[in-house]
Amino acid sequence: EYALAFAETVRIQRWEGVIDIVPAYASVTIHVDPFRLPVSTLSARLHDLSYDGKRPLSGLTHRIPVLYGDKWGPDLHDVAAFARQSPAETIRLHHKTHYRVYMLGFSPGFPYMGVVPASIAMPRLPTPRAIVPPGSVGIAESQTGIYPTATPGGWRIIGRTPVILYRPQASSPFLLSPGDHVQFYPINADEFTRISNAPPT
Repeated sequence: EYALAFAETVRIQRWEGVIDIVPAYASVTIHVDPFRLPVSTLSARLHDLSYDGKRPLSGLTHRIPVLYGDKWGPDLHDVAAFARQSPAETIRLHHKTHYRVYMLGFSPGFPYMGVVPASIAMPRLPTPRAIVPPGSVGIAESQTGIYPTATPGGWRIIGRTPVILYRPQASSPFLLSPGDHVQFYPINADEFTRISNAPPT
C-alpha cells in the first residue's frame, strides 16, 4: 500500500498543474501540464515532500454481489482442487476476505485487488481465453479482479457479478478507484437476474 499512500500524499497537496495521479503496485505516475507546472519544479517539490509511508488511506467501501460457479464461474472447481478443499469453502474464503483496490489497468476499469488467501491463490491459465464475459470475477495468484468488459484473459474465473464497473459515457466512468475497499457477497441466479435488470443508479 506504499504507492497508494504516496499518491494520497501528493493528491492532498493540490498543486496547480497536476492533472492526474495514477498509483500502480510499485510506482506512481503524475500527469502534469508543463506550462502550468514545469517538471523541474514538480521534481523539486516531490524531493522535498515530507512522507513517511504511514499516511492513512481514504477510499470508498463497496459490497459487490457474485454468482459463483457453474457457467458463471467455470474455474471454481479447479481452484478448489488446487486448494484441496470444497468449492463451498473456496467461495467462503473468497467472499469473506476484505480486498484493497491497488490499481486499475489492463482494460478500462479493471481493478487489481488483494490479497487473496494463500490457499486459493492459483496461477493464471497457461493459455488465456479468447473472450471473458464482462463482470467475470477471477483469481490470478494473490490477486482477484473483475473484468469490466468482454476481453481476452487468463485469470481463473470463479464467478460473475451483475454490477457494471465501467460506464464510458458517465462523468465518473469507473465504479472502483485505487485505494477503495471491496467485499464480495454470494448471490443466486434469481438475484443475479434481478440486479442485472434493475435500472442504473
